[in-house]
Amino acid sequence: MGRIAAPHGVRGAMKVKPASAEPAALLAYDEWWLRTAGAWSARRVNVAREQGTMLVVELAGIESREAAAALRGTEVGVPRESLPDAGDGAHYQADLAGMQVVNREGVVLGVLEDFIESGAHPIARVVDDAGVKRLIPWVDAYVDAVDVDARRIDVDWSKDA
Repeated sequence: MGRIAAPHGVRGAMKVKPASAEPAALLAYDEWWLRTAGAWSARRVNVAREQGTMLVVELAGIESREAAAALRGTEVGVPRESLPDAGDGAHYQADLAGMQVVNREGVVLGVLEDFIESGAHPIARVVDDAGVKRLIPWVDAYVDAVDVDARRIDVDWSKDA
């Protein structure tokens, strides 16, 4: 749901760049999860507020600028079960990772690896068995359907694009 961007001040506060459609969504949670060295660990939120396009947060156990600086680039999330239902036709990006991506001709383009935030809209990063990466804009013009049960995403995208 975000990434630690930089330390803020000298007492361990950090600037966090939200990755969600609603930047203040993280402020609703009393506990955040940090992903360091591939493992998630929980941290209690002591103080958090919006500051422009960023959030400024103080997390339990992070009490110096150096400790905050060491976390630069760390992913921030919350447990999936604590998120509200995405609603009809909507999906959390994390739930789509690993789904097979197929174009209108029935050609498997690969597996959705993750999303890149571009500012205007997310971009799906799709990787095939040969390691070829495709970047597909996540907009209605290119995404035809998402079948969660079949773990399949249908797109209007050429194999050669």
